[in-house]
Amino acid sequence: MEALNMKVLTLSSQPLRHLLRLAASSRPPIRPNLFFLRCSSSSSSSPSPAAAPAAAAAAASGRGRRAASSSSSTSDREAVRAIRLKKVEELREKGLEPYAYKWDRTHSASQLQEIYKHLANGEESSSEKDQVSIAGRITARRAFGKLAFLTLRDDSGTIQLYCEKERLLNDQFERLKTLVDIGDIVGANGTIKRTEKGELSVCVNTFAILTKSLLPLPDKYHGLTDVDKRYRQRYVDMIANPEVADIFRKRAKIVSEIRKAVESAGFVEVETPVLQGAAGGAEARPFVTYHNSLGRDLYLRIATELHLKRMLVGGFEKVYEIGRIFRNEGISTRHNPEFTTIEMYEAYSDYQSMMNMAEEIITCCALAVQNKLKIDYQGTEINLERPWRRETMHNLVKEATRIDFSDFGDDLEMAKRVTLTTLGDGLDNKDKLAIGSCPSIGHLVNEVFEVVVEPKLLQPTFVLDYPIEISPLAKPHRKRAGLTERFELFICGRELANAFSELTDPMDQRGRLEEQVRQHNDKRAASLLKGAATEEKKEEDDESYEVTLDDDFLTALEYGMPPASGMGLGIDRLVMLLTDSASIRDVIAFPVLKIQQ
Repeated sequence: MEALNMKVLTLSSQPLRHLLRLAASSRPPIRPNLFFLRCSSSSSSSPSPAAAPAAAAAAASGRGRRAASSSSSTSDREAVRAIRLKKVEELREKGLEPYAYKWDRTHSASQLQEIYKHLANGEESSSEKDQVSIAGRITARRAFGKLAFLTLRDDSGTIQLYCEKERLLNDQFERLKTLVDIGDIVGANGTIKRTEKGELSVCVNTFAILTKSLLPLPDKYHGLTDVDKRYRQRYVDMIANPEVADIFRKRAKIVSEIRKAVESAGFVEVETPVLQGAAGGAEARPFVTYHNSLGRDLYLRIATELHLKRMLVGGFEKVYEIGRIFRNEGISTRHNPEFTTIEMYEAYSDYQSMMNMAEEIITCCALAVQNKLKIDYQGTEINLERPWRRETMHNLVKEATRIDFSDFGDDLEMAKRVTLTTLGDGLDNKDKLAIGSCPSIGHLVNEVFEVVVEPKLLQPTFVLDYPIEISPLAKPHRKRAGLTERFELFICGRELANAFSELTDPMDQRGRLEEQVRQHNDKRAASLLKGAATEEKKEEDDESYEVTLDDDFLTALEYGMPPASGMGLGIDRLVMLLTDSASIRDVIAFPVLKIQQ
């Protein structure tokens, strides 16, 4: 060993360019044998000459935990990569394939932890039935003379690999120490033992490198802390921060619970087009693409609504779709250009039914993920116990501002003056401009609600009866003129769901959609006249896109759609709530990001 250590010291001092030259050398033909370490009762022989360069490479890369994981600069990263490429070549020179085809596993880490939880400290189960096979990524390693301890992590958790020199043939133990790095994916066979310190371990009988990792993982003690890099390299984020992967497991559980809840109520899952001739069902800037064969522009959908309503026309009575929605708008902690919703439509019901459905879906998901209905979100306790508060938009605005907008009738200018006088000190210039440009009392009420009321709705609240001007697809309120039977659900100051008693009158629907198109085109024309749609401002100008009428949807309504209610619920925001995630990027595995400079 002293001779080997001297070689290590000598080789580790060689210039980096020599190591890079070694890594770039041509490699011999691939021989598809796996790298196995086999047990033997005899002591291992002295390290072979071929093992020395690998040992040197490990020393140069800092095979000790701290040196290998602290490489942060590009030069250090490339140095580690060069050394590991050399290890790949060395493995192949020995006829050992570092990128395996398969590995037969008998257990996961968590299964072993459960099956052998009865083992006492120092006890080993070495019978034939206790022979196990596992696989996973090495996330930590320690070596003490004739012992080596590796931490292996798979999808279910972690377990220790207990490696003894006396059990390994010839120079296999030295190969283990010099050729296996943190980040490598390995397979191991062996028996089960709980160490004297209480760590359940696999006593390794055979061992194989299944995938050789070329790049170093982030430092164990600091993790991957660069937020931008975490989003850009989510795969590294999940390796370095296992709790991140737990969020996506919970997300999968939430989606599964949503399906269970709606299908137990008799809803049928359907699929509708992502590419559409008219991006309808909501007012939002669409993504536009061009279809070469058809020779026409198509739009990525901004909602699934209008096609799901066509299903009701066709005879379905309860339908839903969980799907991706695309809106070419701003990016924030609450907004991503592509996001996931569930939309559902139920014939012969009204928006009261959808309030009950929203409560059912969210409470089922909370119990499945959190096992309770009082949860913590960013330091605030949220009580999801039913029933939730239900209040009209007008009453909430009056409660917060002491302004009763029903007193103004159609006098929009008076309403604006009173609003600016009452709220002026608490408004920024952007809010004042937005209030001043409202084209109707309904728009004004909604603007005040969004600025003053919405951020304060922390506990679950159904906000009811929206103005007709901002609800072109909702049925007129049966009791209150100028309003619609519509609600939005707010929790933690953000919208989670939007629902209507659906408009089924085809002539009323045509008139409202045509008015929506007219208003949008007027704004667009005004923007063009003011020069707002110049190259510098196009990205921020929400009126720079065209809006078209979906004539086929209006034709479908003329065949007759039954009375119905419908709801869209944002799955990303629900996952944020139930996983205590501050940003929507935390719950989308691969969020859209700006181009890295």
